[in-house]
Amino acid sequence: MPNSREWQLVRRPHGWPVPADFRLVEVEVPEPGEGQALVRNLSMSVDPYMRGRMNDAPSYAAPYQLDQPMYGGVVGVVESSNVKGIAAGATVRHGLGWREWAIVPARQLEPVDPAADGVPVSAYLGVLGMPGLTAWVGVHDIAEVRPGETFFVSAASGAVGSIAGQLAKLAGLRVVGSAGSAEKVAWLRDELGFDAAFDYHDGDITELLQKAAPEGVDAYFENVGGDHLRAALAVMNPFGRIAACGMISAYNESRPGPDNMFLVVGKKLTMRGFIVSDHAHREPVFRRNVSGLLRDGRLIFRETHRSGIESALDALLDVLRGGQHVGKMVVDLT
Repeated sequence: MPNSREWQLVRRPHGWPVPADFRLVEVEVPEPGEGQALVRNLSMSVDPYMRGRMNDAPSYAAPYQLDQPMYGGVVGVVESSNVKGIAAGATVRHGLGWREWAIVPARQLEPVDPAADGVPVSAYLGVLGMPGLTAWVGVHDIAEVRPGETFFVSAASGAVGSIAGQLAKLAGLRVVGSAGSAEKVAWLRDELGFDAAFDYHDGDITELLQKAAPEGVDAYFENVGGDHLRAALAVMNPFGRIAACGMISAYNESRPGPDNMFLVVGKKLTMRGFIVSDHAHREPVFRRNVSGLLRDGRLIFRETHRSGIESALDALLDVLRGGQHVGKMVVDLT
């Protein structure tokens, strides 16, 4: 049996994670037991929500245990199997990432077919995975978008935001996005077809949003919180809707909320947080529609790849800091 390298959490971060909070170790991989498969992981997901799992606090996601392997979405190839209906050579998605090899129970194995879908295996971690489903649910079920409205999405160049903005555009809305560099802004406007986009470093976010959406915002896809939420509240039209997917600005630092939350009342806004795992029943509709959009070339996705499991920690820190990555961050483990 092969040896496998895996990342473990050895200390719970206070504020921003640092390398001393983790270690990369090599372990022996056992034989798969009954109802298990041995999977060679190929492409690993790195996502902002993983920061929350480092805290020992009640949350929608169970915390990582100290001195144990971390975990998250990953796609791999079955090397040997004791699972009925899943043979060696099958490509599968499962939740035991942050390691090169995994013994995976049958209930966690989800076969995928990249050849049939015409996508790389990593797409099942992004546009056809959890980020894509999050965008679909947030746009259609939570924000309840309507043709002719104005839609604002923060962190619009990320894995979720870039898909959410395109879905809103395809639904007939005027779409505005914020991002963290001139390169990302150009990608949103020139390649993804956003009607307007701005670099939030360029000035006061409220003023930038007012300029980009002079007729106000009807629906806001919230990924950032902080000053972005404050700006959205200031610019939103009466009876606007906010789909709150994440607030990455507060994941590593304790910050007070916006000082204009009273506008929720005065503007009669609806703000609803959501966790995508509560909407798993929407997976078939999402997969059918998004797969079709990809085949037709009507939906664009982009990925940033890092090579080798040793790069995973730096990849996560880049995601948390809103670094230079664009689209979905994945780590290639081959």
